[in-house]
Amino acid sequence: MLAKRTSKNQLTLPKAVVEKVGSPVYFSAAVEGGRIVLTPVNIGAADAARKKIKRLGITEADVERAVSWARKRR
Repeated sequence: MLAKRTSKNQLTLPKAVVEKVGSPVYFSAAVEGGRIVLTPVNIGAADAARKKIKRLGITEADVERAVSWARKRR
């Protein structure tokens, strides 16, 4: 099936394709091996993660330190 890109870089996905993944509103886009890969994203799961991070008291500074630590381990 074909999906057409508009002049504004928007894609219209074929209905049959979207129905197979449950009609999500958001997709994560990536390039893998020269192909564009769209993965359905459940925004509700992201909201749940944000709530848990807030409940645990994890700050942006905590995340920055964790990323810095992880990058040093390479």
